[in-house]
Amino acid sequence: MGRKKELIERLADQGYIKTDRVKKAMLKVPREEFVPPENRFYAYMDQPLPIGHGQTISAPHMVAILCEKLELEEGMNVLEIGTGFGYNAAVVSEIISSKGHIYSVERLEALVKIARENLEKTGYSEGVTVIHGDGTLGVPEKAPYDRIYATASAPEVPEPLKKQLKIGGKLIVPVGVNHQFQELVCMERVAENEFKTQKLGGVVFVPMIGEHGWPEQG
Repeated sequence: MGRKKELIERLADQGYIKTDRVKKAMLKVPREEFVPPENRFYAYMDQPLPIGHGQTISAPHMVAILCEKLELEEGMNVLEIGTGFGYNAAVVSEIISSKGHIYSVERLEALVKIARENLEKTGYSEGVTVIHGDGTLGVPEKAPYDRIYATASAPEVPEPLKKQLKIGGKLIVPVGVNHQFQELVCMERVAENEFKTQKLGGVVFVPMIGEHGWPEQG
């Protein structure tokens, strides 16, 4: 517990963690269970870690930023694009509690399997549904969502995600034409066809591959 607590306290001191609910969730979720075995030693360093297939698990400070900016509450219906190994979804699930649910879309089948196993062994599988598919299309059958967020960057916010957001809901997506640097964009749906946009600063995420994202490389 020592290294985890130390990291969380540092993120709070640095202003990344602002609320008790985010702090408690990040203290509870065991990040070491969501990284490859060879990287467990680095689980509580504030850095992204490779998880194979050209993907990464986000740095803890980025998970904190997403959770704080989304202003998550108990009982929310949430959509995540980019499951990875399932860590971010577990933290969100902890915050929204068993009264809420998170649907997480992952395009890589190998990661879907690992994420489901990780969520099962850590006790979050009831609150998180991992779906294999194109995240840029969202999951319309479970819409509307109180919150939508992506852990991969798109050239622009995918239209299907905007359509699946509840009025009054918030959406956060890294946006940029450069794979090395993007802007974290937060959109609030204030009316049927009206969105209020806020830029949250520069970030670096892997590309979001899909119909409304980047084309498959290779």
